[in-house]
Amino acid sequence: MFKSLKLYVGGTLDLENISNILIDFNYKRQEKTAEEGDFSRRGEIIDIFPFTFELPIRIELDVEKIASIKTFDPSTGAGLWEHKIVIILPVTKSHATKTISFKEDFPLDNFLDLNPGDYVVHTQYGIGRFLGIKKIGAKAKPTDHMVIEYDREEKLYVPIEQMHLVQKYVAFQTRKPKLYRLGSKEWQRTKEKTKKGIQKLAWEFLNLQAMRLSVQGFAYSADTEWQKEFEETFPYQETPDQVKATQEVKADMESPRPMDRLLCGDVGYGKTEVAMRSAFKATQDSRQVAFLVPTTILAEQHYQNFSSRLGNFPINIAMLCRFKTGAEQKRIIEGVGKGNIDIVIGTHRLLSDDIKFKDLGLVIIDEEQRFGVKAKEKLKALRLTSDILTLTATPIPRTLYMSLMAAKDLSVINTPPQNRLPIKTIVVEYDDALIEQAISKEIRRKGQVYFVHNRIHDIEKIKEKITRILPSDTKVAIAHGQMPPRALERVMLDFLKKKIDVLICTMIIESGIDIPSVNTIIVTDAHTFGLSDLHQLRGRVGRFNRSAYAYFTIPKNAILDTDAKKRLDAIQKHSQLGAGFNIAMEDLELRGAGNLLGVEQHGFITCIGFDLYCRLLREAIGNFKKYIGPQEAHDEAN
Repeated sequence: MFKSLKLYVGGTLDLENISNILIDFNYKRQEKTAEEGDFSRRGEIIDIFPFTFELPIRIELDVEKIASIKTFDPSTGAGLWEHKIVIILPVTKSHATKTISFKEDFPLDNFLDLNPGDYVVHTQYGIGRFLGIKKIGAKAKPTDHMVIEYDREEKLYVPIEQMHLVQKYVAFQTRKPKLYRLGSKEWQRTKEKTKKGIQKLAWEFLNLQAMRLSVQGFAYSADTEWQKEFEETFPYQETPDQVKATQEVKADMESPRPMDRLLCGDVGYGKTEVAMRSAFKATQDSRQVAFLVPTTILAEQHYQNFSSRLGNFPINIAMLCRFKTGAEQKRIIEGVGKGNIDIVIGTHRLLSDDIKFKDLGLVIIDEEQRFGVKAKEKLKALRLTSDILTLTATPIPRTLYMSLMAAKDLSVINTPPQNRLPIKTIVVEYDDALIEQAISKEIRRKGQVYFVHNRIHDIEKIKEKITRILPSDTKVAIAHGQMPPRALERVMLDFLKKKIDVLICTMIIESGIDIPSVNTIIVTDAHTFGLSDLHQLRGRVGRFNRSAYAYFTIPKNAILDTDAKKRLDAIQKHSQLGAGFNIAMEDLELRGAGNLLGVEQHGFITCIGFDLYCRLLREAIGNFKKYIGPQEAHDEAN
């Protein structure tokens, strides 16, 4: 996984040996090197189109010594520029197969890949071990069956048409689950006990919804002409899912009950545009909008984006975060209270007790799971009176599943934007030559680079190191959360304006919006990050119609624990467009649930698996909704 091949002028090269290495790296020997992953040989010349390169390279030998390395134009064969050293990386399997789907089905149907040896749950027979697919039946027309092994090596053969009764066993622990016996009543007893425990949680979920339904909200007017004019300023082609999500949000806003909608979409899939259109709609009925984001950097980026898009309309926008001085914050708070400010974008500061809106109509929350307990309590109260739109890129499984089970309204953006390309993901040992190569390649095509180093104490030394290995005219800057607010704001604005080539930063850039010119990200000590963090960081690039690269580096000769290896394997494996749902479930398996659902519910999930647990919860919620109205649910829950 961490292999690489270093070639440099003056070094020796065995042609037979390099051919074997390249084949091992998933390269294909061709007559002519034309696309990524090809290589070819002619005498003492070898052409390679390395993974992560825009163009192929030509290596000329003098006997076994490398005489020159040049990037060349494959259409003409003309040399373009020379290299002293290049790093060849393996072609990852997902790119080698060229089977992507440096349109996916709705996730409930094909949520997890099932492999032989995985534990599964059959809703009628309990937990067993999946052995594979076998043809069974009449010789003339045998049919495919799933083979599941139970306790004492008993086998269950499930026809493919009944495979909806089987799901992969996912729980919040690493130890192996208990296998059940076929024909035993123990599984039924376990299910019944779990059902009773789930009912309590179902009431809790319905409680807030019932209260919300019993409150009269604000019904917005139909779209204005200005709304249509504003939406036409969107510089890209909307995807079908974006259009559908926008329609669903607008329908909620025009309804008299308060909206509480979760908008799920992978990083870069256009959630911000849906949010912006809903914010604009709220202002057309003179209602105020609060856009709550987890970091000051994201607040700054959203503020710049909103200001640019709304500049031709009489809508007042403000940003409230630590970038602002005390006097500026005071002025903004007064403007919010008087109704002079239509849209305010900010961090958890927006939830402080001194913030009083004149007429708050819509609250947009970006990545709610990243806010603390106090903030969530405030948001819970807001849900009863204001319209709420929550955005999430890598949904925590509880949010996703509960939403799918009628505890929350859900919109999903699964379609990637037009011309969006998958991000080429490379997990590799850190090497100065590789870093220089990756950065120089990006700068050569007029792009910018994020270099993520999540330790502030030695980030200055990292800057010095990176500056040393790059050309002297490369502009390098630092950004982290402990910088003075004004200095951090200045750096981020300079980066947005392309005055900086390489931004060496902490995870402060984890959440962000489109910067089309940033298409390479390098992350050091990638093994120390959570899986969803790696996915979020990767999502900072690839926001445009050009190849993007994510390099996740680990120290040389590092000994990684099992979970770290799994995380790095998963981030490289799930590099296709729309991988956020897969990442969320892999993350669930790797990190466990913590206090996601409480200790009691944790035990129930272990007994029957997460998927069946969620099905039973959906069933309980559905039954309660069927037999009692919203007010009765509210009374019963209390």
